[in-house]
Amino acid sequence: MTDWTDSRTFSNALERAVTLEKGNCFEDFSDGQTIEHAPGLTLSAHANELWMSQTLNHDPAYWRSDAAQAVGYDDCPVHPDYLLACVMGPSVEDLSEKGGYFLGRDAVSLHDPAVAPGTEVRVESTVEAKRESSSRPDYGIVTWETAGFDAKTGDRLLSYTRTNMIPRREPMAADGGSASPGESRPSAETDGSGLPSEFVAPDGPYFEDFRDAHERTANRDAAVAYRHERGRTMDDVMVATLPLVTLNTAKQHHNDDYMADSPSGEIVAYGDVTRSVALGHARSDERTYREIEYGDERFHDFVTVGDTVYGFTRVLDIEETDDPEAGTVTFEHYAFNQCDEPVYSGTRTALIQKRT
Repeated sequence: MTDWTDSRTFSNALERAVTLEKGNCFEDFSDGQTIEHAPGLTLSAHANELWMSQTLNHDPAYWRSDAAQAVGYDDCPVHPDYLLACVMGPSVEDLSEKGGYFLGRDAVSLHDPAVAPGTEVRVESTVEAKRESSSRPDYGIVTWETAGFDAKTGDRLLSYTRTNMIPRREPMAADGGSASPGESRPSAETDGSGLPSEFVAPDGPYFEDFRDAHERTANRDAAVAYRHERGRTMDDVMVATLPLVTLNTAKQHHNDDYMADSPSGEIVAYGDVTRSVALGHARSDERTYREIEYGDERFHDFVTVGDTVYGFTRVLDIEETDDPEAGTVTFEHYAFNQCDEPVYSGTRTALIQKRT
């Protein structure tokens, strides 16, 4: 039985695994294309006040109902800066996560100046223009109009245009970038680790993609195993605040004095935060329909402030269901740090949405 969490074995697996990349390249956009951004936000009074307080926006109309009513509002609306950020944020994964210079934003329009906390926001973008970059051949330039809508009424709340440089796919591939999803790494020479000789990645996030990848490994010394591109560096909020907001008062997460003489020498992350980061990375590369169960969870090393947590996934089993919307996939997920050392592992079974 191969121990995938052995440090040397796991490092060998990481070297051979395809990384499922996030974001779109210049070639993925076309003039007039409309993109519905899957995530959205329910505007929160708490998050609004946090935004205003941390950015020193202290206009009383956004803090006190009497001041709001004095300028014609029924009650305190969300601040327009917070609303703009909540419309911009959900668009990033589809539009600009690949990187490239932010060249500007224009025509920011508040269609409703009195958006209330609790409003559910839906966001969509339309490609207004795309062109080559004369100065950066590895990039193209794309302009989008992005709009945020009240998800319940369909009313337009805020819109703007923005322009970004976006990496081109072909130069990235020519420069030896990561293999595309679905491409298998070359078989490794025998290293004594017991790892399969071939790793396969799914071609997309749907149940059929996982099923097809799993079928490609049948009767072969192969596994469906892949890396997730994102990482999350642990900060004070992740390590100390998140446990406390769940009423986890363990001193290990917020008392530096107590932890000074411990094996870690400092406060450590709550294991469930580390686990959630790893599963979050995995879910970003799949169309999760519903969670079913978790098992065999282990925590292999400390995670502290400044550590970066990445994710790695194996597909263990695929099961067709009578549900026309989804099929069952069993995964084994791993969190690992910036030194490629596993810090968490566990199994998870979920219904994954079908394409058709």
